[in-house]
Amino acid sequence: MFYSICFSPTGGTKKAADILINHLTDTYQTIDLCRETEELSLSAEDICLVSVPSYSGRVPAIAVQRLRKIRGNGAKAILDCVYGNRAWEDTLTELQDTLEACGFICAAAAAIVAEHSIFRQFASGRPDQEDEKQLIGFAEKIKAKLQSGMFGDLHLAGSHGIYKEVTKGGPFKPEANEHCISCGACAQGCPVSAIDKTDPRKTDKENCISCLRCISICPQHARDFDPEFMQTMSEKFEARLSGHKENYLFI
Repeated sequence: MFYSICFSPTGGTKKAADILINHLTDTYQTIDLCRETEELSLSAEDICLVSVPSYSGRVPAIAVQRLRKIRGNGAKAILDCVYGNRAWEDTLTELQDTLEACGFICAAAAAIVAEHSIFRQFASGRPDQEDEKQLIGFAEKIKAKLQSGMFGDLHLAGSHGIYKEVTKGGPFKPEANEHCISCGACAQGCPVSAIDKTDPRKTDKENCISCLRCISICPQHARDFDPEFMQTMSEKFEARLSGHKENYLFI
């Protein structure tokens, strides 16, 4: 059985994951890590594409928490880290450590560029056609490795065990605007339950992970940031997020 296990609050990570999984197999089961997951026990015959975004060079903590509910039992894992045109740092190694601790065998990995989830002008439209062509070729190499049954140690850039420290919080906390009708879609879809279900205008900013899922799923476009603040922050991050960054493939 093939599985696509994905944490994709705004769709960028899923876009990259879909390219890979659809060229690895015609049939697969999806596990959405944005939602509460149940415990799952796999077998050595199972193959999983595990896709996460890089948040400040780390795997989102909620994704790690939910992945730990899965027992790999020798299942093969393909690691897919999506980064918004800056860097992925310790994301892949943290994902590898997490999955191996759960009993997976890590067979291949990729760090793939996608449109930045906050500043959409950076890496706009990626993964694009050239990225897709590259990922299709990578999928063919993965299939060949899976068929060979030969799995050695997967060596990835980044540190193992001791990861980049990430400061909790940050300035990017979406708020309801005048278009909010309190429909509750944002509260229902928030991966960490940071939005009050009885009053969606209220957000627990300490619990919010700035994933922007609430903005992406709001049918009224009623959650956003202050425009002047975003302009200032965009200019601040421009040097780090500009240019054409590459995908990195490991097999």
